[in-house]
Parts: sequence; C-alpha cells; structure tokens
Amino acid sequence: MGGEATRVPTPYADRVTDAPAVPDTDQYRLDRRAVPSHYRLTMEPDADAGTFTGAVAIDLDVTTATDTLVCNAADLDLTDAWVEAPDGTRHGATITTDPDTERASFATEATLSPGAYRLYVGFAGRLDGKLRGIYRSTYTDTQGTEQHLVVTQFEATDARRAFPCWDEPSFKATFAVTLVVPAEHVAVSNAAEVGRTATDGGRVAVEFATTMVMSTYLVAFVVGPLEITDPVDAGGVPVRIVHPPGKGHLAHYGLEVAAFCLKYFADYYDIDYPGDKLDMVAIPDFAFGAMENLGCVTFREVLLLVDPSEATQPELQNVTDVIAHELAHMWFGDLVTMDWWEGIWLNEAFATFMEMAATDAFRPDWDRWTSFGVARTAAFDIDALRGTRPIEFPVVSPDEAEAMFDVLTYEKGAAVLRMFEQWLGPDEFRAGIRRYLADHSYGNTRTSDLWDALEAATGRPVRRMAESWILQGGFPLVTVDLVDEGRTLRFGQERFGYAGDRGEDNRPEPTPQTWPVPIIFSQSSNGVVTAENELVEADGLDVQLVERADWVVANAEGTGFFRVAYAPDLLAALVTHARGELSAIERYTLIDDAWAAVLADRMDILSMLEMLESFADEVDVTVWQRIVAVLDAINRLVVHTDARRAWESLVCNLLHDAAARLGTTPAPGESDRTRQLRGVLLGALGVLGADPGARMAAHDLHAAAMADPSSVDPALAAAAVSIMAAAGGHAEFDAFAAQMSAATTPQDELRYLTSLADFDHPELIDRVLTMCIDGTVRSQNAPYLLRRAMANRTEGQRAWAFVSTHWDTINDLFPSNSIARMVEGVRYLDHPADATLVFAFFETHEVPQGDRIVAQHLERLEVNVALRDRASERLEHHLRHG
Repeated sequence: MGGEATRVPTPYADRVTDAPAVPDTDQYRLDRRAVPSHYRLTMEPDADAGTFTGAVAIDLDVTTATDTLVCNAADLDLTDAWVEAPDGTRHGATITTDPDTERASFATEATLSPGAYRLYVGFAGRLDGKLRGIYRSTYTDTQGTEQHLVVTQFEATDARRAFPCWDEPSFKATFAVTLVVPAEHVAVSNAAEVGRTATDGGRVAVEFATTMVMSTYLVAFVVGPLEITDPVDAGGVPVRIVHPPGKGHLAHYGLEVAAFCLKYFADYYDIDYPGDKLDMVAIPDFAFGAMENLGCVTFREVLLLVDPSEATQPELQNVTDVIAHELAHMWFGDLVTMDWWEGIWLNEAFATFMEMAATDAFRPDWDRWTSFGVARTAAFDIDALRGTRPIEFPVVSPDEAEAMFDVLTYEKGAAVLRMFEQWLGPDEFRAGIRRYLADHSYGNTRTSDLWDALEAATGRPVRRMAESWILQGGFPLVTVDLVDEGRTLRFGQERFGYAGDRGEDNRPEPTPQTWPVPIIFSQSSNGVVTAENELVEADGLDVQLVERADWVVANAEGTGFFRVAYAPDLLAALVTHARGELSAIERYTLIDDAWAAVLADRMDILSMLEMLESFADEVDVTVWQRIVAVLDAINRLVVHTDARRAWESLVCNLLHDAAARLGTTPAPGESDRTRQLRGVLLGALGVLGADPGARMAAHDLHAAAMADPSSVDPALAAAAVSIMAAAGGHAEFDAFAAQMSAATTPQDELRYLTSLADFDHPELIDRVLTMCIDGTVRSQNAPYLLRRAMANRTEGQRAWAFVSTHWDTINDLFPSNSIARMVEGVRYLDHPADATLVFAFFETHEVPQGDRIVAQHLERLEVNVALRDRASERLEHHLRHG
C-alpha cells in the first residue's frame, strides 16, 4: 500500500510577527516577494454552458525587487495580464502556468522595485465537475425542469480554480466582488449588495461591499434561480436563508438557531460579529457538510432546511450543531485564521467544541455534552490505532491539507479542548479565548499563540500540557486500583491500543508514550460523593484516601480524553452502582471503555455481554445508543443459524423491558430524548432482535406515517423505516425508492436513501450500487451510500466487489474528499477471505488525498478480523449451550 511515512512533529518555533519566507525549493508554498492586500474580482458565470469568465485586479505590496510575480492558478485559461506601477505605468506580463504545482507566473517587461503595484489578469474556465472550486449544482423545480446554480467551495486550496490568487491562509486581503448574472437570478457573496447595473443580454452586474481582510478560502458566491427569506435581526446583524424555490417553510428553524448563535458567540468571545450581514445558503450539491465563508455560509440542504415537526431529535440536533459550528468560525477561523494548514485542527476543533456549547445553551434539555460521548468514541476508535497521527502535524501539499479534515481534527481536537476547559475552569478558559481573539483579530496565528493566551489569562502551564496532547498521536489508558488495604488510590498510565495487527509488514511496536493526564475523579464513601482534580504524570500517582471508597470514577463526567481500566473489584462496584449513582455520561463511558477493552483483548466478549445485561434498566438514550452499537458489533460475529436465533432472543430479552416501559405512544409533555429513546429501542428490537412484534409495529407505523405524517412521532417513523429495510424485500425497496424521490424534507429524503443500503437481497443491493454511479444518487451522497452498503452484514462483500471493480469510475465521479470516507466501509469486511481481497487491492490503489485515512481503515479492519478470530466461535458456543 502506498503512502508517505508518518512525520515526526517538531516543537513550535517562537512566534514571529510575519510569516517566514519559504524556500524556492518548496513547490507548494509561495514566497513573499509580493503580498496581496485587495482583490477587485469580476466573475461572469454561465451555468447552462458550464463555463465562466472573469477578471481580477490585485493590489500588491512588492517587498523585494523582482521581474516575476508568482501566484496560484489551477485549471484556468489565463487570457491576458499586465502590471500597473505606482506612477500609472503599465508593464506587460508574459504568462506561464505549471499545472503540477498549480501556479501561474507573470514575467514583467521591467523589474518591479519594492512598492505598491496592481496586477490585472483576465481568465476563463469550466465549472468543476467534482463539487470544488467554482461548480454547477442542479435541482428540479416544481414544473419538473432542471435548474442550474453556480456555487463555490474553496477550502482548502480551490480558490485558485476560480481566479488567480495567493491561495494560502496567511495571504489575507480584502475582496470587492462583482457578479455578472441573469437579471432574474439571485446572487449573493460574502458582503452586502451595494449596487446593480444592467449590462448586455438581459444580465446585471451585481456589486458587493468590500469584505474585511480574510483568506482566499473564505471567498464565496452563489448564483441562480433561488429565493431568500426576509431577514431576521440578530443584534443588529441581518440574517437570511437562501434556498431553492418552494422550501421557505423549512427555513424558520435555521433562522432561529442562527440568531441565537450569533448573540451567544458575540457574548462568549466579547467581540461583535465581524461581517456586515449573514446569508446561509442551502445547496443541493455540496461535497462538505457546510462551509464557513464569511457572511455567505453554504450548507447541504439537509443541514439547514428542516421541519421540526417531522424531524427526529438527532436530525434536529444535527442542524443545530452544524449551524452553530459554522457561525463559531466567523470569529475562530475567519476573524483569526491559522497561518498554514497544519493549524486547521484548531479552527475545526474549536468550532466543534463551541457547537456543543452553543447547542447546549440553545436546548439544555438535549444534554449535548452527554451525547458528545458518541463523537468522542469515534475519535478514540481511530486514535487507538498505530496508524493514527498527531492532531497537528506538518502539511506540505494540497492533498495533505485536504486529508486534515478528519475525525482527529474535529472530534479528538474538540475532546482535548473540552478536557483543557474543565481542567482550567470554564471562566478561565473563556478569558484566554477572548485574549487570543482580541490579540490576533484580522491576523494569522499558530497553535502556540492560543497556548500563550491561555497561559497569560490563567497563569497555568498550558503549553507543556497541550503540546503533549497535540503533537503526539494516541492517548493514555489510565489504570486505577486500590492498594495499601484500600487506603491508597493508585493511578498509572500507558498508551492504549487495539489488538489485531496481523504483522504482515513487520511494523515495530509503538514507542512508549506518556502524557500529563488531567483527571477529575469522584469517589463515594458511605454515600458521600466528592471530586478531586489531579495530574497523572509518567510515573503515575498515589492518592491517600481518608475513608475507603465504595466506588471510584476516574473520568468524572467523561471530560477526559483517555480510557480507564479499573481493577476488577472497582469495576464490579461501578457496575453495581451505575444506574443509581453515576451520571449518564459516566455510564456511557463505562460501557464505551469496556467495549474498547474487548477490542484490545483486555476483556472477553462474554464478560461484555454480562455487563450489558446489568444495564437492562437504563433510561438514557445516549447510553442505550452505545449499548445498541455494541450489540450491533457483536451481531456481526454471529454466523450460524442456530446461534443467530439464540442471539436474537438474547437481544430481545435485554431490550424488552425498557421498550415495554415506554410503549409505542409518546406521553404528553415527554422530552425529545425520551421520544428518541423509544425509537432507538424499537429499531434495535426489530433489526437486531428480529422481534415479530416490533416488525409488525413498524409496518403499522409506516403505513400511518404515509397517510398522515403528523400522526406518528418522527423517532418511531425513522425506526420503522430501518426495520422494514432490514426485513423487507422488493416491494418495500420500490416503495422506499419512490418515497426518497417524493420526500418533502431533506431529512426524509436522506432517511429513505440510506435505508436502501440495508436491504439484504443481492439483487436489491445491486440496484443500490448501480444507482450510485448512474446519476440517480447525487455525487454528494453516493460515496456514503456505498460505504453503508459495504457495512451491510450479509451483502457487504458484494458492495466491495462493485467498488473495487468500478474504482476508476467512482474516482472520476465523486468529490475527492469523499473517497477516503467511502473506504471506511471496508472495516466491516472482517471475514478473513474478504479482508485479504481488500488488503491486496490497496497494495496497488492509492487515495492521494486520504492515504493515511485509508491506512487507518485497513488497520481497523485488521482489528475486526482479529476480534472475529478470537471471539466468534466462543460466542456462538455460548449462545448454543449457555
């Protein structure tokens, strides 16, 4: 398998005011002989023809005498260029381009002395076919006519595909955009519209105000037959949603969330919103989930447009989270921006952290910090691998920049920030954030600048602590025991890792690692619960107890990014007291750590089942989601029919009482989380337990929802779809495919679309697979549908055969950032023969923009193969014989 070796991170250099010069030998970084300060950009896109033309005038500060200006350009036809000197003299320029380095060079007729100049460039290009740079999106209107939009997506390094520019985060400038578009079309960009002038051919030139200084990746514009809501005032900021016609009724919730978040963040950061307006744009085709372009935030429709009466609680929470995430970026990312792409983790991790805080403030009843445990689990799952990476590591090429957008950047980064916040104290942490933003507004930073601000605000050794967690991959396993006849609580640490490396490449054991581990542990003695804050260093920690503890939680409220291994008696005590005395996130963490111990071969699978059975009276939806996820993983290990019947009986016995307590009818005034729990339990009974009653109820619920959506709780309607897909045949498949096309909300459309990959009939899976490449499924969704198909318990191998056979077609059709995410599906192909085919395939096929991520998926597949090897036979024997 191809790919570069993992780089060893180096300590941060001392901060300097200006970005350092980059050697000419670096083919991906521009030197600073010329620095842009302002762009006057005119674009004339033609969505129907799939082309665009444009011109840009770039104000430059030439810092070193030169006869050549070099900037970024990719897939552009640069038609003409010249440079205007300070005295108005025009110097012609000869254009050369280098597609390999995505650069354009302008050799001037005369040497340019240091000073102010203006570079003029005319250009043309084609709208991109892979949802990057400047591209075309489509939708079908109510008359059945296909309509075209022109959309931009420039992060990480794709502004250069729309116009020549200094396309690096540290080259901040202001932008004055003019769009020449059909008079009847909507046009929006980063700043407010300030003028509109008629041009030839029924078009208008729409002029927008000059933006604040910002990086090129944040420039955005959208043009097409769209509608705009009336503005909502958010502390003086006009907020609108731009959407395809006929979907305005789905915009109200997003406006409410955005108005709340803008006020919340302005207060948290103690800085006013830095733009002059906020437009949020729903895009039918979008490779990312959303994008934080200043003042013109773009979203997938499903993450912005929603009907709260028909959405499940997780769907509604997802919309809230994503809006909060993108608006958090208006300050942390847009106002203050990383100097280079290795620092993108800080933008994304902090926005992820802040989305939790904002959503928790918006809807405290959702208990957002508890459900964050699910995201933290995803980060643990990757970070336990040998192929993990540090949160921050050197980035050189555009492909490497694109690969930074992964679970370690977002979820691990957010979890580590949460740990620091709790260690420092929320008020002290916020004071440091405010100092960081105030000190660096409109500028660029390195990660160390944040540590400096937090140290200055708190007087705590933040840098030493933080760099240990940011600059090395992996995380600790904290061991806990009572010694000295129960009078001393002993903590130790070691790196946590899964079992399962097949050793085919003779990789050495990882170098021993340690961390300064901030732990907040709680203990109960004679019914009195106390909490303490300690730091576990490399040599461990002994804490003297005044009284013997009845139980100890080493990761109180689950705020630490580490797993815990308790001595057997301590673990037994926690399981006994869990339901009555531990918080929901602590119960979640107990189960989560136990399943990780199974994957690490530290706990056997039968002990895991025994622990799950002790949680039969659980009442929290997040804890049940973790239990069901573990049951789903174990479900894959059960192959033989007689064992499967016993397994389904075990699942039903575990879930039955909890489901019966809730029934199938929501009670008046019931919380969203309780309603969602009802759906989780029904879905698990019907899918994993194959319970006849649950399956019959699913048919009845689905029929009722089709007749009157308001008559069925959304959580139950979603569960019914899942159950019917798992147990259904051709009739259900056809009905679901039709409902996907006829759906009235983006959430409903996606719900039915993803369910198609859950049918376990070969011919139905073949239909799904073909839909992914024949244009039936949008390219933004197709990779994820293929991933889900590969996770199908009975037909995953069939889906993998399709992916491997159509690999070139898939790479031609789908956005490049989605390929590595699609490949995640291979981790479920854990039968040795299937895994061997997967490993062999990736020996000769690379994913340049995600090679490291693919390597992680393959290693995780090894872990699953190893789990099957050591646990499946024993599990089935237990199920047959008890």
